[in-house]
Amino acid sequence: MIDKLIEKIKTTNNPSVIGLDTDISYLPDDMLNKINSLEQAAAAITEFNKNIIDAIFEIAPAVKVQVAYYEQLGVAGIQAFYDTLSYAKQKGMVTIADVKRNDIGSTASAYSKAYFSGVEIKGKRLIGFEADFITVNGYLGSDGLKPFIKDCQERDKGIFVLVKTSNPSSAELQDQELSTGKPFYQHVGQLISDLGQDLIGKYGFSKVGAVVGATHPKQAKVLRQLYPSVFFLAPGYGAQGGSAEDLKVCFDSNGLGAIVNSSRGIICAYKKEKYKGMDYSEAAYNACLDMKDDLNKVIK
Repeated sequence: MIDKLIEKIKTTNNPSVIGLDTDISYLPDDMLNKINSLEQAAAAITEFNKNIIDAIFEIAPAVKVQVAYYEQLGVAGIQAFYDTLSYAKQKGMVTIADVKRNDIGSTASAYSKAYFSGVEIKGKRLIGFEADFITVNGYLGSDGLKPFIKDCQERDKGIFVLVKTSNPSSAELQDQELSTGKPFYQHVGQLISDLGQDLIGKYGFSKVGAVVGATHPKQAKVLRQLYPSVFFLAPGYGAQGGSAEDLKVCFDSNGLGAIVNSSRGIICAYKKEKYKGMDYSEAAYNACLDMKDDLNKVIK
């Protein structure tokens, strides 16, 4: 799956993933004014997401769908989450379910079944929320990662493990120095690099990747140098303050090694003066092209 993602990036010449982290407040007024229930909100978000996917699927390689924005709408929101993932897959996009799942043993295995391997019922294997990649919390240790890694190997899927996250307070834990003299995030980077060595594809990257925030370029540079086979999912570009220049360190000399997420910068682009007069899908298309150009200038 990591090879498929890289090939989509190369085909579109676009190392970005569009975050469909769609809060109800992001919808245009004409949609908001018709909403009186959670069910109507979920239906409107699904329509909004599908229209954006229709606008960008030929120019962007992937979407990332953050489950929290859908869970807040209850059962109907979970249906919208499922429908969004499924529609992006139908359009040929690589899908990342941003669910940050983990636990230990059988519970981690159940989480992996939800997104990767499914459950067997009367000889049929059925998957609840099939995605190509999911985000995983690695801070429970290797026994919480191995069920996901097993499915990555057997089902050709991929995971992005939290290593150095984009939020400002990540340093409170992730930058703490261990007895080895290394910060905690580097130890987690080493762990996932070691666990992913048997899942390296033809481009030299493993199906076991890392979440490395665009807002921490110094740490990203170190991680890129230390773990050349680990592919990065880099959140934090745009609305969170990360710039293309910050992200340059995430890529290798071939211009590979990372995919950069933007959520509000794309799906709320219609609210910006730059895209005034465009509807939300047209603005998302143009913002996606602008992000692509911005990234490619520094990568190349």
